Amino acid sequence: MDDNGIIQLYLRRAESAIPETAAKYGRYCRYIAFSILKSNEDSEECVNDTYFRAWNCIPPQIPNCLKTFLGRITRNLALNRYEQLTAEKRGCGRIPLVLEELAECIPSYATAEQSAEADEVRNVLNKFLAELPVGTRKLFVRRYWYMSSIREIAKDFGMSESSVTVTLFRTREKLKKTLEKEGIVI
Repeated sequence: MDDNGIIQLYLRRAESAIPETAAKYGRYCRYIAFSILKSNEDSEECVNDTYFRAWNCIPPQIPNCLKTFLGRITRNLALNRYEQLTAEKRGCGRIPLVLEELAECIPSYATAEQSAEADEVRNVLNKFLAELPVGTRKLFVRRYWYMSSIREIAKDFGMSESSVTVTLFRTREKLKKTLEKEGIVI
């Protein structure tokens, strides 16, 4: 079934929306959750919560891209779950490392007043990613969206771990320069 058909099931509140979503995007959502949580049980729970959230969000929201919508929900739920699971062990592990890498080139926003600037950063980031060579963009997204380890990325792309690390470092440096050029303070 295509995305519009699945969304129509949600809009009609048809219970078959969930199994159709699971059939089409279950593997994708499990990949995202597992990349963050590294636990089959926690990942499966996160994916089930994703379906529940989608059920509660559609309607009133009607996503433009169902895959992206579900991916974002799954990622946010997995990050929240990860935070709960590691609350007593803050500062260790892969997720803080990935976020720390990005903190060097992307500012954080703590207040609602800064949301306009956050939108500007999002637009600059999207433009930056669109202008990257496809391979570099894929590496960047795998690391900072899917939170894959350097080892996993190197294996999947047939590269050495040091090549992946250097490419990501150079890409972050380019992003930092791009943001500074656009007047975004880091």
